[in-house]
Amino acid sequence: MKYKVAFVCVHNSCRSQMAEGWAKKLGGEILEVYSAGTENYPEVKPLAVAVMEEAGVDMSAHHPKLLSDIPESLDLLITMGCNVVCPFVPNKHFEDWGLDDPSGGPIEDYRVTRELIKDKVLNLLERLQSGEIDLK
Repeated sequence: MKYKVAFVCVHNSCRSQMAEGWAKKLGGEILEVYSAGTENYPEVKPLAVAVMEEAGVDMSAHHPKLLSDIPESLDLLITMGCNVVCPFVPNKHFEDWGLDDPSGGPIEDYRVTRELIKDKVLNLLERLQSGEIDLK
């Protein structure tokens, strides 16, 4: 059985997309991964796609999604720190990662955010596998 996790932000165009990419690459064997936003947005930020490709994560097929596009019930709900107020999505574990949005900044800001998200995804996986996060 895989744990259903969703990474949620306002536009689902940068941080939540990076988190989806890392979670699929690093935890695909135990996670069923989704990302979504609370508002429509036309594209995933090109610099987010570029820096993830630098790290070997293909996001070329990613596109912004809304909460209505993901499962109605989740094991884990992770918000990215964008002061997003989600309509209630049933979940067993919630976290807000408090990440600054690199949008509009230089590519180096995207790289820093990419690495922060990778570390947080790895930590999440460790806590799931050790039983620190109890989803029963």
